[in-house]
Amino acid sequence: MSDPDLRRVPVSVCAALLLIALACLAFWAALAGPFPLSFADLQHAVGSGPALSPAQHSVLLRLRLPRLLAAVAIGGGLAIAGCSFQAVLRNPLADPSFIGVSGGAAVAAAACLASLSHLHFIALPPQILIAISALAGGLGSAALVLRIARVDGDAQPITLLLAGLAINALAGGLLGLIAYSSNDPTLRAITLWLFGSLDRAGWPELAVAAPAILLAALSLWRLAPSLNALLLGEAEAAHVGVHVAAVRRGTIALAVVCTACSVALAGVVGFIGLMVPHMLRMLIGPDHRSLMPLSFLGGAALLTLADTIARIAVQPAEIPVGILCALLGAPFFLGLLLHWRRSPVLS
Repeated sequence: MSDPDLRRVPVSVCAALLLIALACLAFWAALAGPFPLSFADLQHAVGSGPALSPAQHSVLLRLRLPRLLAAVAIGGGLAIAGCSFQAVLRNPLADPSFIGVSGGAAVAAAACLASLSHLHFIALPPQILIAISALAGGLGSAALVLRIARVDGDAQPITLLLAGLAINALAGGLLGLIAYSSNDPTLRAITLWLFGSLDRAGWPELAVAAPAILLAALSLWRLAPSLNALLLGEAEAAHVGVHVAAVRRGTIALAVVCTACSVALAGVVGFIGLMVPHMLRMLIGPDHRSLMPLSFLGGAALLTLADTIARIAVQPAEIPVGILCALLGAPFFLGLLLHWRRSPVLS
């Protein structure tokens, strides 16, 4: 049998390809859409040439640029969160939604949408209220899962997964109850939010969520050596000086922040955290010191691509990006299940 390391792609090559892909996709995302722009318009936007018209300025700087930055932050945050969950749970099929974060955030956001008419006394825009509610719901559901799964002061991987499944089931029931009791406009707003979309990601929302995602992602990267040790087993990791319980709690908490902030910005966008880390692990290997930053770049590139396609595929309307990611991710997940049934070894 051939050595699997012979099939690895050098990390520097993979990083360069991802950076080039992300840069090209960013230009495409800024220029493409129902209101097309040219490369010259981008030059004018940075002060090289005549000023942009008011319409061009509004489209580029108020709509597409914050949406592009949101795609980078959300895609990267979900991918690095998925990479972290897969490491700490030692399960290559783990996903940020497994421990109930997305479900809790969705319930809180749906409840806020259904109650907006009664929250007029709060002097905040509806988008900010929804984002804050989603963030609180995601963090609250993750804290509940961790509390339920705690055994002898530590949350074990199998109990985390089971508790997450229970919380997701509860979240599905609560979402159905909220939708059933809502009027038609509210039901439509809840449904569109649950589909996942970046069209609500403006500068105020981005200023709150994006720094939190980036700080959590950098903190997760610092835990990469400890996560590498955990891949050898908990006893082996403890033998080389890793505080297993503390690393597990810290990793889960930081990954939850990435996921909850992403859901707060864009609604429920699935499978990014499953697909990207797994594909990169097959290309460059399981070393989290390189896998985590490349997962961030890969997630940013994938969501930027998906969002751009969602905007231009049926213009002037657009497909919710969560639907597009689900159409890509569900077959990928089924393929992984078949693969791990034949060869259940973390590669």
